[in-house]
Amino acid sequence: MVKKLRFFLVLFLASLLFTGAASSGEVVDRIVAVVNDDIIRLVELNRAVAQVEAQIRSKQYSGDIEKEEIYKIRTEVLNNLIDEKLADQEIRNTGIFVDEREIDNAIEQVKAMNYYSDEDLRAALAASNVSMEEYREEIKRQILRNKLVNTRIKSKIIITETDIENYYNNNLEKYAPKTYYELRNIIMMYPPGIDKRTREAVYDRMQTVYQELEAGAPFDETAQQYSEAMNAADGGKLGSFVFEELAKNIQAAIKDLKPGEFSSITETDQGFQIFFVEKIEDRGGRTLTEMTDEIRQLLYEETVNEKFQSWIDELREDAHIKIIR
Repeated sequence: MVKKLRFFLVLFLASLLFTGAASSGEVVDRIVAVVNDDIIRLVELNRAVAQVEAQIRSKQYSGDIEKEEIYKIRTEVLNNLIDEKLADQEIRNTGIFVDEREIDNAIEQVKAMNYYSDEDLRAALAASNVSMEEYREEIKRQILRNKLVNTRIKSKIIITETDIENYYNNNLEKYAPKTYYELRNIIMMYPPGIDKRTREAVYDRMQTVYQELEAGAPFDETAQQYSEAMNAADGGKLGSFVFEELAKNIQAAIKDLKPGEFSSITETDQGFQIFFVEKIEDRGGRTLTEMTDEIRQLLYEETVNEKFQSWIDELREDAHIKIIR
């Protein structure tokens, strides 16, 4: 919705919406949205958006662009807070609850995953200005919402073998083997903006090198003797590259070469180069059997997100929501 607003309207609302500033510049708290019987206060919005807003300000946009970007992110975050309020209301209506033992277990899992002692966790929270009580409340909210999703959505999702197979077949490029070229090069550099005569002189020197290669000179020894790159001492060894990820002009230069062959003289951003193909091999590639579990989890998460958003949209349609500008 925000992207469809005209620029002048975005800037106008950005100066008014969610700022919470009195005419004197004093920041006050107030209600920014009503969601059925719940409210969202300015302090909640400011807390939720603070980090991202600081990142926007650090980019040093012009005044108008900065206002527009901040307006967009505050609107997006406010909509997320509204969704959370709707979910919290459903939690209350459903009677889902969390006991202290579940919160303790979740915190122990966090500590184990991060190799934290209790003191380490408390220190990390203190560095973020979060008390243990606030952290426990946030953990509780996350568990409640996860239970809600399990109740309303996850239990109704089934990913079939056909779904997995279709996804695999429609994304074969992700799982097919990739062709790697192991390359060496010889390069003669010239600076940007070089005049025509100097450029031709560099090309003539490279032409001499090319003729030596054609006469049978070993590529690695020739690279050591003539190449102007740092890898010259290593016989011009560049490494191994996926063919499709190479620059187009380099692809064109090596695509018809077999291992042990070298390219014609190729002009690149760095200068004139000759490429030598040392090895070509296919690597990687994952079968459907290997990828089944990963694809199932991917499809499951995608479906959960889609169904959750659809469910939230339905709640929004039936809810009384008022944004106070």
